[in-house]
Amino acid sequence: MDQKMDQKTDQFMRAAIEEAKRGLAEGGIPIGSVLALDGAIVGRGHNRRVQSGSPVLHAEMDCLENAGRLSARDYQRATLYTTLSPCDMCSGAILLYKIPTVVIGENRSFQGPEDYLIARGVHLIQLDDEECYRLMQDFIRDNPALWNEDIGV
Repeated sequence: MDQKMDQKTDQFMRAAIEEAKRGLAEGGIPIGSVLALDGAIVGRGHNRRVQSGSPVLHAEMDCLENAGRLSARDYQRATLYTTLSPCDMCSGAILLYKIPTVVIGENRSFQGPEDYLIARGVHLIQLDDEECYRLMQDFIRDNPALWNEDIGV
C-alpha cells in the first residue's frame, strides 16, 4: 500500500471529507466517500446509519447507492475514495463490483480487511490524512457507544 497524493486525489478526498462533515452536521458518524470515474465524481455519500435508522448505510454504501446503476465496465474503471478504511460489508461491495482502486483517508481509527482486499487484487492507497483521523478521534471520544455500534462491537 502506498501513499500518493496528487491534485485529483486531493480533490476527491476533499469531497469525501466534506461528505464526512455533512454526516456529522446531520448528527451522524463522520465518514464520507466519493466514487470517481474518468476524472469526475459520479457518486458521493456519507454514513447515514443514525439519520436513516439503517443498518447498512455506511459511507461507501451510500456513495454507491447515490451513484446509481453503472455498468460493470464503469465500476471496473472507477476509484472509490473513503475517509476511513472500509469495513467487511463495504469491502464486499468493492469486490462485488470489482472496483480496482480504493483511496483511504486513514486507518488508525479503524482498519477493515485491507490485506484481503489487496490479496484479491484491489490497489489501496493509504493517505493517513490528519484531518480524517482527527474527525474520527473527536467523534469516537464524544460518542463511544455510537461508534461501537457502527463497527459492530
